[in-house]
Amino acid sequence: MSGEDSEVRPVAVAEGSSNGSSGSPSPGDTLPWNLGKTQRSRRSGGGSVGNGSVLDPAERAVIRIADERDRVQKKTFTKWVNKHLIKHWRAEAQRHISDLYEDLRDGHNLISLLEVLSGDSLPRERDVIRSVRLPREKGRMRFHKLQNVQIALDYLRHRQVKLVNIRNDDIADGNPKLTLGLIWTIILHFQISDIQVSGQSEDMTAKEKLLLWSQRMVEGYQGLRCDNFTTSWRDGRLFNAIIHRHKPMLIDMNKVYRQTNLENLDQAFSVAERDLGVTRLLDPEDVDVPQPDEKSIITYVSSLYDAMPRVPGAQDGVRANELQLRWQEYRELVLLLLQWIRHHTAAFEERKFPSSFEEIEILWCQFLKFKETELPAKEADKNRSKVIYQSLEGAVQAGQLKIPPGYHPLDVEKEWGKLHVAILEREKQLRSEFERLECLQRIVSKLQMEAGLCEEQLNQADALLQSDIRLLASGKVAQRAGEVERDLDKADGMIRLLFNDVQTLKDGRHPQGEQMYRRVYRLHERLVAIRTEYNLRLKAGVGAPVTQVTLQSTQRRPELEDSTLRYLQDLLAWVEENQRRIDSAEWGVDLPSVEAQLGSHRGMHQSIEEFRAKIERARNDESQLSPATRGAYRDCLGRLDLQYAKLLNSSKARLRSLESLHGFVAAATKELMWLN
Repeated sequence: MSGEDSEVRPVAVAEGSSNGSSGSPSPGDTLPWNLGKTQRSRRSGGGSVGNGSVLDPAERAVIRIADERDRVQKKTFTKWVNKHLIKHWRAEAQRHISDLYEDLRDGHNLISLLEVLSGDSLPRERDVIRSVRLPREKGRMRFHKLQNVQIALDYLRHRQVKLVNIRNDDIADGNPKLTLGLIWTIILHFQISDIQVSGQSEDMTAKEKLLLWSQRMVEGYQGLRCDNFTTSWRDGRLFNAIIHRHKPMLIDMNKVYRQTNLENLDQAFSVAERDLGVTRLLDPEDVDVPQPDEKSIITYVSSLYDAMPRVPGAQDGVRANELQLRWQEYRELVLLLLQWIRHHTAAFEERKFPSSFEEIEILWCQFLKFKETELPAKEADKNRSKVIYQSLEGAVQAGQLKIPPGYHPLDVEKEWGKLHVAILEREKQLRSEFERLECLQRIVSKLQMEAGLCEEQLNQADALLQSDIRLLASGKVAQRAGEVERDLDKADGMIRLLFNDVQTLKDGRHPQGEQMYRRVYRLHERLVAIRTEYNLRLKAGVGAPVTQVTLQSTQRRPELEDSTLRYLQDLLAWVEENQRRIDSAEWGVDLPSVEAQLGSHRGMHQSIEEFRAKIERARNDESQLSPATRGAYRDCLGRLDLQYAKLLNSSKARLRSLESLHGFVAAATKELMWLN
């Protein structure tokens, strides 16, 4: 220290003794140790205006700056000491100091600090003072404190640490200025003196080396200059740039350029402590001042150097800014790719398809286009992301980049594999549904064509029938009776085949199934009407109106009765055939098949209910038969009633069961989907 300080010491002690005190200043008060005799006397008598002892504004400003600088240094050095004391290998030495000036006075914490920094145990067998072994003094008297402090000072001198005007009583008495000076000397020797930077000159001081390291770390960052360890660091951008150069993942420099000084400082100190293990020695409000404390900033920057000593060279891989740009490109590419993959994976796992052939055809064409154009483009993006990752892999292995979970190329490949499986399954299901609806569409086209032919057949039969009826009405013989019967039989066979095709449509849940059923049913109704008129008017050979035919019923020919009985037998055969179909029908193994069975049976049940009208029509025909034939007809009609009642009950029971089963399976499917 300066010569003035050496002159101050005796006076300070004398003053302290004259006042009856220990001579130790109050914590944080450095002025009795910092100022000369004249200045101290002025300040101590500053309240007396009459004595001319009022300080001028310049002196007050100097005092305020000195007080603020010492306050910040005390806070920073206290945190630095605590950071190292906690590392001591002996539990009793792992102390926490709260007041730097007071808690170093007994020498114990000072010795523990040096033991941690040097790795030595003080004193030890190879003691620095070989003639006398000095164990730690455990007493609380001033002599013990002085002895412990002297052990620490002697060890520092043995390590070639230059101590200027620092004696054991300075530390034991809690001299703030000299205590700060001692800790700064220790920091310089143990933390800053070992700094090495490529390109340094031999005559550089540790401070100049650290400044060179800082300049290299922020090289290339727009608008950033590191000229000193005071004002250059006020806005916090240099701290963030150093962390970003070391690990770009931790800092968003675009955000740094927009934030306030305090926000930048707080961000840098928090990230360094959380992710780099650098103790938060500084507080933002202590740095964001017109003239930040140089020693405090050097102490913190040297801690950053310890966490990241290597400076990237100009050609050493990708520069920090370029590395960040490459990482942002990779992250955005992978994020969009994963979103696209997951969206299409979920879409392709959907098993609900449109019911019309036109819609499924559009869906199939879109799927083929997806495979031919969109999928290869995304696969190219995936391959490009791999190439970008390879350029980042060195930084990842060096710890400069940390890939978030789910962003590694292996994670992308895993999601791509899920998509590939979903595409294969989708293609299988879509192709099956497309072929099914294509087959049903062919049946629809066939039905429309054959229904038109059947309608023409019935028109022809009806025209021939009306022609013969007119002949009979004029007293002539019917000419086309055989042709009419052949046309009706042919139309009957066509309608039976049409009903089979309609049932196939309804079983397949085709949207036109019901429409085609109604059309075929109308053809069947017309066939029955034409056949009835043929039996009653043409086969009976009567050209008179129907009311007259009723009066001449006793003269009917046996062919009419045979035709009526055959019609009743056809009705009975229809009932028995549908009973067999219900008895042997499947129930379904999953929700789609159960829905198919339910839709098919609803159509069948409607046909069964509408069949009652035909039975009633056949019952009315009984009155037109002769007594000899009426008994057999009544027996057949009775069997028809029994079989129809059984069929109707079976149909109702199956409909109820299918509806109940559908409700259960639908609920179970929802639960399974939720569990999955």
